Amino acid sequence: MKFVDEASIYVRAGKGGNGCLSFWREKFVAKGGPDGGDGGDGGSIVLEADAALNTLIDYRYTRSYQAESGEGGKGRDMTGSKGADLVLTVPVGTTVIDEDTGETLGDLTRDGERLKVAQGGDKGLGNTRFKSSTNRAPRQTTKGTEGEERSLKFELKLLADVGLLGLPNAGKSTFIRSVSSAKPKVADYPFTTLVPNLGVVKVKKHQSFVIADIPGIIEGAADGAGLGIRFLKHLVRNRILLHLVDLAPWDDITPAEAAVIAVNELHQFSPTLGARERWLVLNKIDMVPEEEREERCQAVIDALDWQGPTYRVSAISGEGTQVLCLDLMTALDERRLLLKEDEAAREAEEEMRQKIDEEGRERIQLYRESKRAQARGEVDDDDDFDDDDYDVEVEYVK
Repeated sequence: MKFVDEASIYVRAGKGGNGCLSFWREKFVAKGGPDGGDGGDGGSIVLEADAALNTLIDYRYTRSYQAESGEGGKGRDMTGSKGADLVLTVPVGTTVIDEDTGETLGDLTRDGERLKVAQGGDKGLGNTRFKSSTNRAPRQTTKGTEGEERSLKFELKLLADVGLLGLPNAGKSTFIRSVSSAKPKVADYPFTTLVPNLGVVKVKKHQSFVIADIPGIIEGAADGAGLGIRFLKHLVRNRILLHLVDLAPWDDITPAEAAVIAVNELHQFSPTLGARERWLVLNKIDMVPEEEREERCQAVIDALDWQGPTYRVSAISGEGTQVLCLDLMTALDERRLLLKEDEAAREAEEEMRQKIDEEGRERIQLYRESKRAQARGEVDDDDDFDDDDYDVEVEYVK
């Protein structure tokens, strides 16, 4: 199934039913009183997070949704039936934004979590409601009100504890295959992952975490080159980023240069995301002559001026991956405990996520405005980054 992580839709809640104007008419009853019933409330539009979904593709094909309107009231004081709520399911991790105002309406991060995005119209009142001692035959009723309508934008961000950052062919897919049961495509020739992959890493009994492999970024990714700008945002919810660096690159770029490119693109996309906790993973050590390993590793560390956690691994053979996963599990457990017990830490975490969201949206908006200007011929795009200028977007299959 095609992976779609953004969609825009229009929703309209149901209209409330009108009140009824009616009088009791029955044989041998000379003057029946008012008996017009109320209308029914209009149905609302509700979003529900569903863990069984992993893409927003359905909302690319159907973009308009309307809830059921309430029925009008009837005689004999009968109330019209209420319009049914329309429940739309979205993947867990979906952020809902009002496109007209830019307001974030909610963030659905738990399975079964619900969010009302459009309130149904209120019912109209029948003439029975207006009878009094001085007005025994009222002809007054009210109409049901219109339901709310909104243009919504869905943004899906993968829910994972750990995110993999790196250039194409850094070994991210091989790494996630090595430590989890996920089976993304890998091969012995250069290509890049085209869709994100999630894997569950089981460290011990009842101890596990989720790891996300996103498509590799290239130089200029934060400006729209390759697939980077589409998928950098999926690193927002990760508590720890693993920066994988290929120690035995297939092209002319050195490991140190590749490491610097990835970090620069991360900071350019979102400075706050760049400040997220990050661990350095030097991959493919089995492909480097033993006498050159330390030199190559140190070159990367020096280029990044790195002082954080550093691991030397071989994803394909599994060397060093077990220690890395154990350390990740320990760090994540400590982080969960801190967030559970410290309200200030929870507030700081939420503030950081919101800041990353804002910076990411601003970057993506700038890119889209630039593309629209190019389409109108207002900007010469010869020197600009473009998805079609890079083979990295193409997956080569033998």
